[in-house]
Order: sequence, then structure tokens, then C-alpha cells
Amino acid sequence: MTTWQDLKTDLSEHGYVAADDLAMALHLSLMLGKPLLLEGAAGVGKTQIAKTLAEIKSTKLIRLQCYEGLDASHAIYEWNYQRQLLAIRADASDEERIFSEKYLLKRPLLEGIQQETPPVLLIDEIDRADEEFEAYLLEILSDFQISIPELGTIKAISRPHVILTANGTRDLSDALRRRCMYAYVDYPNRKTELAILAHRQPGLDAHIATQIIGFVQDLRKEDLEKKPGVAEMLDWAAALSGLGLNDITEDPIALQASLVCLLKTQRDRDAIPTEIAQRLAGQAA
Repeated sequence: MTTWQDLKTDLSEHGYVAADDLAMALHLSLMLGKPLLLEGAAGVGKTQIAKTLAEIKSTKLIRLQCYEGLDASHAIYEWNYQRQLLAIRADASDEERIFSEKYLLKRPLLEGIQQETPPVLLIDEIDRADEEFEAYLLEILSDFQISIPELGTIKAISRPHVILTANGTRDLSDALRRRCMYAYVDYPNRKTELAILAHRQPGLDAHIATQIIGFVQDLRKEDLEKKPGVAEMLDWAAALSGLGLNDITEDPIALQASLVCLLKTQRDRDAIPTEIAQRLAGQAA
């Protein structure tokens, strides 16, 4: 069995620079076969770690995007009623057999436990779903099986590597938390974020890369509604490169205009006028 340091190295080689506590939490989750719950602000890389793990394992990524009102028919399964109706019309005596797997539409949770090779099952933004939906998850996360009244209990063919993410929209139940390993994913420090940028854009000049990270790190200290995450930082770096800027202080107009990559509300745009942007750029230079 590989160590957590080996896993951290594997993540890095696939472009994900993980903190020690996150690499350890993921390692223990894989070792113990328990789901991993990742909490943290939007844009810090919670979803990306599931994608990277799927790459490392060379396995399928199955994603359930949660939202308010999500129910079992969209997350677990539903019956193909049109096909069932056609079967009944074709053969009325077939009515008892229409509730078979032949007529079952598999949604992400059911699909996740019916793979020959263990997939990575990403349950994204679980805190956006209703509290009632968490009850659907408990049987799956505890026993990796799903109960379908018409068919009985469907047990997992293989146990998926489960990663849940949450942005703090609401508190999650104790029952759900007990079934998971846990890690809080924070904004990376300056050294780590610079390493992330170097991995994702290896051709970027070291001078402007240092400026970009310094600017973004200081920008997060401002009074903003939505602080820019790693994804926004990478978008901004790509934008500056595309604009041909070699120094973020050389073109104040272009710098200000490019902040559309980092600031995603009008209030935040108003909070960072040209003079503040220039101050932050000067600090980062």
C-alpha cells in the first residue's frame, strides 16, 4: 500500500498541489474505504481533487451535482415509464415483469455502485440539497447498497471512492458527518498557490507569476462578497498571458479590465476601483 506522501506526490504529478492534511485525509479515506467530506469556500479545489483522483486511479468519475429539491429519482434511479407502458401494450401478461432492471434508469448513485472497477463518486455541493436528501445517502454511505421496493436490495458490485463537497451553505447532519472522513480545504498559501500556477501554466514568466499570486493573495484580504478562488486565479493568469502583459503594473487600464476574471459581483467590482487595484499591484511588484 502506498503512503500518504506517495499519494501527495501522485496528486502533484497530475497537477494538484495538496496540503499535508488533505493528502492524509484522502489517503485514510482510500485505506479505510470511507467517504471523504471536503468543506471550504468555492473555488479552492474541492471538486478538482475528485477529478484528479479519477485520473490517478485510471477510473471513471461519476458526478452528482446537488441542488435544492434534488430527490431519489434524479440521484438514485427512476423507472422508464414510457418503455414500461409500451411493454404492457405489447403484452398485457408482461405487467408483472416490467419492474425489472431492464426498465430501470440508473442515476449517479446507483451507477456508482454498479461498476466493475471502483469509480470515483463525486457528490458535489451536498449542502445545496435538502436535509431530507441526506437520508437517501445514509444507506449508500454505510452499506453501499440501495433498496428499491420493486426489486429489493441492490448491493455494490464494487465500492466506489466517494468524495462529498460542501461550501457551507447549510450545516450538514451529524449522521452524515459520522460516516465520512473530513478535511477543510482552505485557500492555499503563497508558496502553494505559486506551485499550482507553475503546474498549470509552466510556460508563464516567473516574474509575472509571482506578481499574480501576490495580487490575488492580497485581494482576498479585501472586504469582498466572493473572494477569488484558485480557479479564478488561473483564469486571470491565462487572461494576462493572452493580453501579452509581462508586468501587472505596466497597463493600469488593462489590469482593471482584466479583474472580470477575479471579481464576480458588482459590489466586489465597485469595492476594487483603479486606485486600490494599483495599490495591490504595487505591493505585488
